[in-house]
Amino acid sequence: MHFSVTRQNQRLTSLILAAIVLLPFLYSGNDSPTRLQQAERRGSLTLLTRNGASSYFIGPEGAAGPEYDIVAAFAGYLGLKIEVRVAEGIGELDSLLNRGQGELIAANLTRTPAREQWLSFGPDYADVDTIVVYKRGQNRPRGLKDLPGMRLSVIAGSNHEHLLVTAKETMPDLRWTSVSEMGVEDLMLAVADGELDATLVDSNIFKINSPFYPRLKPGFMLAEQQQQAWAFSKGDDDSLVQKARSFFKVMQENGGLAALQDRYNVNGNRLDRVGMFHFMKQVRNRLPALMPVFQEVAGIHGLDWRLLAAIGYQESHWDAEATSQTGVRGIMMLTQKTATALGITDRLDPGQSIEGGARYLLRMRKRIPSRIPEPDRTWMTLAAYNMGWGHLEDTRKLTQQQGGNPDRWQDVNERLPLLSQEHWFRQTRFGYARGLGARQFVDNVRSYFDTLVWMETHAHPLLVSRL
Repeated sequence: MHFSVTRQNQRLTSLILAAIVLLPFLYSGNDSPTRLQQAERRGSLTLLTRNGASSYFIGPEGAAGPEYDIVAAFAGYLGLKIEVRVAEGIGELDSLLNRGQGELIAANLTRTPAREQWLSFGPDYADVDTIVVYKRGQNRPRGLKDLPGMRLSVIAGSNHEHLLVTAKETMPDLRWTSVSEMGVEDLMLAVADGELDATLVDSNIFKINSPFYPRLKPGFMLAEQQQQAWAFSKGDDDSLVQKARSFFKVMQENGGLAALQDRYNVNGNRLDRVGMFHFMKQVRNRLPALMPVFQEVAGIHGLDWRLLAAIGYQESHWDAEATSQTGVRGIMMLTQKTATALGITDRLDPGQSIEGGARYLLRMRKRIPSRIPEPDRTWMTLAAYNMGWGHLEDTRKLTQQQGGNPDRWQDVNERLPLLSQEHWFRQTRFGYARGLGARQFVDNVRSYFDTLVWMETHAHPLLVSRL
């Protein structure tokens, strides 16, 4: 009898152990939350991307960038917040995705057969060409036959590297270097500075960056009509991919996608002979009506009206109804966020716009250390006005690290381009910024300011009757 009870206990114990072993399998499969459900439970969607003008960076108003804006809209479509994780290299994006550190990669990725073996792509949202760029004044490469013998470099692991590997099969003399510690803007700058003869750039990236690299020209098209898309984890779970498809369909139908993509397609505003002609034209046509407003606002806040006017011209050409593709508006081109923070209710009203611009300028100026003398203090204020205080501080820290004087504008100005070079912006707190754009902004405002000062002190007829 005792033996029978013991055997029954052993059998019961075996059944319990078997049930424990099988338990995970009984609740696997369809009972596991999908990637979409996991994001919904967390309340956020994590974007995996890279720092750069064509993807993601911290601007004066916070997070920005072509890829970021679209993913932020997608997160809003899902009713989620957006989080961002920046990878140091292209290869790290795949690793982060596979480890579950993010839901999707949006970093100007080109859909290729090789990548489709380990990534699941969403719908195509951009068609891009790959172009070879070179420095103005140098011999123009017009085809693959011109590349052998040139100092050529591309990013390791990129589709550009794959294109060159393919081309080398029929052109054994083709040589290049593949770099992993640089971004596309680093390579563009190297070409502009003569350190390289050429590099490969996607057409959309070149369009966004070309105003800040005026010495670069497109040589020839190496590949055309390649598709860019978001990448998701490979597998049976396509919950996020399906949502991405429905999102892009809606955005394409209502024009939202085109509007987001056009935000960053800006043209550089360079002060040359043509620029001066247009400036003087608007001094005659638009400034007279605005001058009393600039003078009144400047007098209230202890500013130079000519500086405010110079900023206003750089921002909008003194067009009270100016509206950019990014949503900034008015004479001083204020964002809605900035206007709200400053209590500005009508950005298209010249008085309110100039008042808002003046107060924002003073807000930046107050953060500049008081020990910095003029005019350096003003030039740094303008840089912060354009790209944000955090990026100016990053540049000043880099200046100090390199033995320069962080309180001297000339030293800081020399380092502004570092904010768009991956080796350097990776070391900063706020990451990528359009340092060349900020430099151009300050240079242009200074030129307009100096012109107005000269006109006033020389009793120029366009101003003297108005003062």
